[in-house]
Amino acid sequence: MVAINCDMGESYGLYSMGDDVSMMPLISLANVACGFHGSDANHMRATVKLAKQTKVRVGAHPSLPDLQGFGRREMHMEREELANIIIYQVGALYGFLKAEGMELNHIKPHGALYGMASRQEHIAHAICDAADVFSVPLLGMVNTLHEKIYLERGHTFIAEYYADLYYKDDGGLIITREHDPVDPKDAAERALRAVEEGKTKSVNGGDVVVRADCICVHSDTPNAVEVAQAVRAAVKPYLAEAA
Repeated sequence: MVAINCDMGESYGLYSMGDDVSMMPLISLANVACGFHGSDANHMRATVKLAKQTKVRVGAHPSLPDLQGFGRREMHMEREELANIIIYQVGALYGFLKAEGMELNHIKPHGALYGMASRQEHIAHAICDAADVFSVPLLGMVNTLHEKIYLERGHTFIAEYYADLYYKDDGGLIITREHDPVDPKDAAERALRAVEEGKTKSVNGGDVVVRADCICVHSDTPNAVEVAQAVRAAVKPYLAEAA
């Protein structure tokens, strides 16, 4: 069965990002920002409350400490320091979840941290060091260090497919500072193929092997709601909540 997940709760202060109210009923899992790339105490609490109202499971979406760059700039950081900043962020969300009588469902690193963990062993291990504290599954990509190291460390691994991003020939993601709109119909067709065949097209037209335990739509994609609606309709027979 397949889940739909969304990176959200990324507004902070007076700055608004994404239509979380419209997105939340369309998803199964919410990856909630923890303050280092977006969000703040009030927005974390509000996002948790919204997830509770719509019966969506909540995971932490920790980042490198890069609020101005939205967590999409790489930084050099040693394993222990990185593990500590992840624990710090997840711990903050954990408190808000407890306040609402909810449990932490998973951890998914954000942006540059996610990409670095896919190819740098000490980064992947730092994420596992933090996950050891909370004993929840980790989201990541197949055929990368996410899968290899998370499983070697004894963590449950949930493989992600990205409906609103494009893939390189080597299976890596094309990450931009800002997300452009995507064609909902194309995104839905690619997501369905990822679920049924375990493949997607690279930007150059080649097949890339993927796995879609869950399908991600970013809340800051300009037409995220339309994309999520189309994806949800396409994969409806496979959705976990349909079981």
